[in-house]
Amino acid sequence: MIETEAVNKEALDAPALTDSFGRRITYVRVSVTDRCDLRCRYCMAERMQFLPRRDILSLEEIAALADIFIARGVRRIRLTGGEPLVRRGILHLAARIGARIGSGLDELTMTTNATRLAEFAPGLHEAGIRRLNVSLDSRRAERFANITRGGDLAQVISGIAAARRAGLAIKINMVALAGINEDEIGDMLGWCGGEGFDLTLIETMPLGEVEEDRTGHYLPLDRVKRELGERFDLAPSLQRTGGPARYYEVPGLGVRLGLITPLSNNFCDGCNRIRIAATGTVYGCLGHDQKVELRPALRDGGAASVNPLLDELLAGKPRRHDFRIGPAAAPAVARHMSVTGG
Repeated sequence: MIETEAVNKEALDAPALTDSFGRRITYVRVSVTDRCDLRCRYCMAERMQFLPRRDILSLEEIAALADIFIARGVRRIRLTGGEPLVRRGILHLAARIGARIGSGLDELTMTTNATRLAEFAPGLHEAGIRRLNVSLDSRRAERFANITRGGDLAQVISGIAAARRAGLAIKINMVALAGINEDEIGDMLGWCGGEGFDLTLIETMPLGEVEEDRTGHYLPLDRVKRELGERFDLAPSLQRTGGPARYYEVPGLGVRLGLITPLSNNFCDGCNRIRIAATGTVYGCLGHDQKVELRPALRDGGAASVNPLLDELLAGKPRRHDFRIGPAAAPAVARHMSVTGG
């Protein structure tokens, strides 16, 4: 049993989280599970070996870590996976962390594939979540099923509609894939405009073995932006969300377009985030294996043991990732995106 009051008292004496390059860490992405009910081709292998339950942080431990991070200056927490809504008790966890909004925490958000949103949307809003990122790479049913290895597009669209009815703002995340979905990026932006959703496009990231060559599907977003500019007016935006996207206003649609470009335009200079895997492993960078293990420390000594490990992590946090893509390039790290929270 982790005493939350003790966690808070011990963490209050620790300084704000700052790495060796002077970057303040104000944003933490927490993976609550490595499991997912889809098998997206660019993200994971078809026959994934997921972690046994004993290796995963309990909900209480995740909440205790959230308290430690908030005490050290983290203002935004995003719950991720895998797919966070497959984790039993997720609403309880969201409510527990959401109760800190206004008391050190500015915002709690979630990234989801929306397959279970129809069931969970009202509870997420009640827990304090007001914004969701929904991963959606195609609005063509057969193509969506192919990308996700069997996903049901109608189920996702139903979930998005339920989230909207519950009062949740939606941003669509679309991985831009050459030869797979590049022909519908413009239509996706048009659809988002009609629905009132912002759209963020993401270049494929070389993380983990996925049984397919990513090289042929790499689509530089600078090229996509030029092509979209022929169809839509795009104006640089001052909008910032704490993430790596560069935003553009789309005046004709009344929404924003975000571009996340880990390969064509490195965004690491302004990095303000770290990632907690569902095991309690904390990574300083998505593209490196530099990490510390918080689970044993949390269980043995609480915040007094966790804080020195966080300081160690930040002292060694890399300046930037080193993603490469090409026929001879190996994945930047062996772990899949689902391990560290997509």
